[in-house]
Amino acid sequence: MPLTNYLIVVAAGSGSRYGADLPKQFCPLGGRPLLMTTIERLHAAAPGARLIVVLSEEMRGFWSEMCREHGFGVPHEVVAGGASRAASVRNALAAVDADCVGWIGVHDGARPMVTPEMMQRLVEALSDGEADGAIPAVAVTDSLREVGSDGVRSRAVDRSRFRAVQTPQLFPGSRLIAANRLPLLPTHTDDASVMESAGFCRLRLVEGDARNIKVTNPGDIEIVSLYLRE
Repeated sequence: MPLTNYLIVVAAGSGSRYGADLPKQFCPLGGRPLLMTTIERLHAAAPGARLIVVLSEEMRGFWSEMCREHGFGVPHEVVAGGASRAASVRNALAAVDADCVGWIGVHDGARPMVTPEMMQRLVEALSDGEADGAIPAVAVTDSLREVGSDGVRSRAVDRSRFRAVQTPQLFPGSRLIAANRLPLLPTHTDDASVMESAGFCRLRLVEGDARNIKVTNPGDIEIVSLYLRE
């Protein structure tokens, strides 16, 4: 039986930092919800992967209405989100056929600039079967300081030793499923941290893309709009 690859799109967050009436993944980009661009570009980057989109329960009806209104036809399955990002990923993994799973990618719904070139780098990083995951990352360009336990004192750190992590993050599906059987921790801010805490530590960093930004703050959608016009 051929293996099935999956792409999980996490889009259940409230987007409180963005400051809009709608969660950021539903804010307009090119006249329709930003999430549609994310899904389209993911599908173009990995057309053979099965798409699972995680939405909050209260936004599922809105999403169905938007798909009808905009004639959005990229095939995808919708599952309900959980109380946290990590819990939402676990809900999506319940929809995966564990008996014939290949790789599983997890991507932020508000990060619409993924490219086929980046996806190819990630897939190639898993191709020898040795890696526990492939993580896109970019160099840190700002100066960094580490804040002390008192919240006041700080010290400079060497930024060349750090990378900013992006999504999609790709993992051998059986290992990601196994890691998600363990208890969730507050330090699980992305799927690489879930894997690492489960002992799957062979995580390969792959060249990301500085344009692959996550829409988080007001003004970010305008930046993405400029990138899409290039």
